[in-house]
Amino acid sequence: MQVSASMVKELRERTGAGMMECKSALVDAAGDIDKAVENLRKAGQAKADKKAGRIAAEGIIAVERCESGAAIVEVNCETDFVSKEADFQAFAALAARQALAGQAGDAAALGALAAADGETLEHKRRGLIATIGENITLRRAAYVARRGERLGVYLHQGSRIGVVVDMAGGNDELARDVAMHVAAVRPLALDESGLDPEVLAREREILRAQVASSGKPAEIQDKMLSGRVAKFLKENTLLGQPFVKDADVSVARLLAGNGAKVLGFVRFEVGEGIEKKSGNFAEEVMAQVRESEKESH
Repeated sequence: MQVSASMVKELRERTGAGMMECKSALVDAAGDIDKAVENLRKAGQAKADKKAGRIAAEGIIAVERCESGAAIVEVNCETDFVSKEADFQAFAALAARQALAGQAGDAAALGALAAADGETLEHKRRGLIATIGENITLRRAAYVARRGERLGVYLHQGSRIGVVVDMAGGNDELARDVAMHVAAVRPLALDESGLDPEVLAREREILRAQVASSGKPAEIQDKMLSGRVAKFLKENTLLGQPFVKDADVSVARLLAGNGAKVLGFVRFEVGEGIEKKSGNFAEEVMAQVRESEKESH
């Protein structure tokens, strides 16, 4: 049957698929738009499953906030080029809005949330994979309920690093400055009590091996170990760190001098902890082009 431009336009608006994919789907469905939508979604599912194993270490950190709290999400793709595309950025912004509205505390909860059109973010993610041609993941999400008077939010390096700080007292400028500090210096926890016990135990064992190699008496080694552990805690906990804008003042002193207290923080960085493949970028791009050509036939 004859497929009109208006039919193709409607199908594109409903699915986000490419023009030729929509035209082909309509021809295969004999002009039945609902059936064409179903077929395109099945094709999108297949493409998403096929691309699921590919490393997605680029992307965006997006943050949304309101009076009662803030949501922060990490949405990943395979290349920095795609992270700058309008459709990908719009999806990341939508994910942050939905995370805030649904107070999503992890990626699974975020993916299950439905947008205004009733479609879940997980379905939208799979549809975007079919449209863009790269693996896309909803990697992380966190919701920070405001317990203090203010929330500090900071996005750095074109949304590659995002921070939310919950603060009691102080002022908005201080909250943002502390969020900026967290982005720049990367504390592991607020204080010693917030450190992962496994991280601290592992570091202590490393330091113990270092002081043991000194050959000094046991009592001296114990003092050396205590000093090095204290140094590690100072360098890796927010309250112990020198403030990034004034190294002569610790964050703890800065907060105390302004009648403020940090109640908690979340820091996301794009690709953090993902092992990236090394290789020839041009060859990778051409391989993706060839794969896309195969899928279109």
